[in-house]
Amino acid sequence: MRNNFLNIFFLIFATSLFAQTTDSLTVKREERVIVVNDSLLTKEEYNPLAPAKAAFYSAVVPGLGQVYNKKYWKIPIIYAGMAAGLYFYKQQDDDYDRFRDAYKRRLAGYTDDEFQGISDDRLINAQKSAQKNKSISIIVTVAFYFLNVIDANVDAHLRQYEVSDDLSLQPNFDYNQFNTKPQYGMSLTYRFK
Repeated sequence: MRNNFLNIFFLIFATSLFAQTTDSLTVKREERVIVVNDSLLTKEEYNPLAPAKAAFYSAVVPGLGQVYNKKYWKIPIIYAGMAAGLYFYKQQDDDYDRFRDAYKRRLAGYTDDEFQGISDDRLINAQKSAQKNKSISIIVTVAFYFLNVIDANVDAHLRQYEVSDDLSLQPNFDYNQFNTKPQYGMSLTYRFK
């Protein structure tokens, strides 16, 4: 029964294939032009204000210049550096307040602070150390901010820099014809168009 069904199906399918006219078998060809945009073949128009824009964007909102330059992977680095500086500033500020309050309580005559067994001189040194570390943390945060602006500016400059094979530096290996010793060197090639 199953073989009969398959035979009938094949017979109907085969006759429908041969029943087509030659007009229905003609295939229409469509030619399409595919344009490939290659970054090496197409030159981006030079925009002299692009570096200033990128630096301005990064100065207003850290990381926005990197978005403008399409260097998204740099944004977490910028925010991690600034956040680390702020975190350590807050931690050192809390430590400084604890050391200062304990020292002031000792000057007032109280002996029940959390730093039992530590001398007054050590509390003064701990305050100075915490104050110094607070300053370093602020410097690190500001440095990451300025590096963010400088990076956006430099990256925008380099994005417009043309890189081609017209200028190349290649190693050179040659034999000296007089004494048949090898000569090594570098050749700088510049092609004019």
